[in-house]
Amino acid sequence: MELYNTLSKRIEEFVPENGVVKMYTCGPTVYHYAHIGNLRTYLFEDVLEKSLRYLGYPVKRCMNITDVGHLENDSDDGEDKMLKGAKREGKTVWEIAEHYTNTFFKDCEKLNIQKPEIVEKATDHVAEYIQMIQALEAKGYTYFAEGNVYFDVSKITGYFELSGKKEEDLKVAVREGVSVDQNKKSPFDFVLWFTKSKFEHQAMKWESPWGVGYPGWHIECSAIALKYLGERVDIHCGGVDNIFPHHTNEIAQAESYLGHKWVDFWCHGEHLNDQSGKMSKSKGEFLTVSLLEEKGYNPLCYRYFCLGSHYRNQLVFSYESLEMASKAYEKLINRIKEMRSIEEEGKTDPERVEVYRRKFKEALANDLNTSNALTVLYEVLKDETMSNHEKLNLVDSFDEVLSLSLTEEVNEEKITIGEQMVMLINAGEEKEELLALVDLRMKAKQEKDFSRADALREKIEALGFLIKDGRDQILVSRK
Repeated sequence: MELYNTLSKRIEEFVPENGVVKMYTCGPTVYHYAHIGNLRTYLFEDVLEKSLRYLGYPVKRCMNITDVGHLENDSDDGEDKMLKGAKREGKTVWEIAEHYTNTFFKDCEKLNIQKPEIVEKATDHVAEYIQMIQALEAKGYTYFAEGNVYFDVSKITGYFELSGKKEEDLKVAVREGVSVDQNKKSPFDFVLWFTKSKFEHQAMKWESPWGVGYPGWHIECSAIALKYLGERVDIHCGGVDNIFPHHTNEIAQAESYLGHKWVDFWCHGEHLNDQSGKMSKSKGEFLTVSLLEEKGYNPLCYRYFCLGSHYRNQLVFSYESLEMASKAYEKLINRIKEMRSIEEEGKTDPERVEVYRRKFKEALANDLNTSNALTVLYEVLKDETMSNHEKLNLVDSFDEVLSLSLTEEVNEEKITIGEQMVMLINAGEEKEELLALVDLRMKAKQEKDFSRADALREKIEALGFLIKDGRDQILVSRK
């Protein structure tokens, strides 16, 4: 397999150090819903892990949940994001963390993003951060100023290697601007531990050798990766906005702590932009998986949309482009359904099957060329020399990576209630009860009794189903 390595700025042959691929992926900061731009990164990481497995590499993957320490500005300035979320909703930071962690994984499920083998909350590893900071302190890499412990970037070489930037350029802007922290010797120094002397209203606090406080954002990923993956990591992933300063700072502290190279491959997914530029929660309303569902789109249409572009290319989202992807995905699913309905055994051609398996693997091995992988899928479907049985076996195999639920058995039934079309998916024995609840909910909405309509929605969800009001129909599907 060949992958682009952000550190070397070129595509390199990937060889894991000890057989098992040790893979670390930066997790979400759980202060708000993940927008579909955030989720593009997790989708890319999901495809990478599944591709590695498909190509025969065992994978041990770890991801953190950032529930403390991430400030609004990555250069250690602004309000704590978790506290900001708590203020916004009138809840505790712990309630905010639990709620948005759960919603993040629900969104991942809808997109067929597999949960990593190891998922660890930042707040569960304060002891590890303190131990690591003490070790860096003992080695002379830190200084203490106005109650905070800083990492001294002047003590290391190669700090800008990952970003490929020049120091004079970065002094002008760190992503959205370097804010001046008067306690820092250099604007590139970063906080390892905050104390109450700087943030008096911080809700999450722990005892430490430097006073009551909380960890900086950057130390969390390094310490968690070291604990669960050991002193060498084969692949570390994230979005391109993590390159500087987050991943740059991770390298600085981890390699200073270890005394040797830490990560072999740094892999980054590009932004999803809307027509006004990079998607951001700070813009106000932002696009979520739930919003796409409310507009009648299957979340897997968005996965299909992303797979059509290379993970290192910026992708511009619009409803027009999603509509095109949705139609193509629906057409693909219907074609496979037709094949299943006339699935004859036919004559097998192992060599022909192997040609397609090899082409699919070559696409994945070529720096995750998912667009070419989809092309191979369509070539299989068009091949008139193969039986439907052979085609379906290949489609099922390819879907281990594509994860578009291409061969999943779905029991769909369209029923008209009044003038409204209702699509039931895998309703099973609850069909009649569901239809009665849907009917009552429609009437409540017509009468503008929205509280009753919401109560009926909750009853439907209590049965294990989701209900979505689409443009042309109401969709009721099993969770």
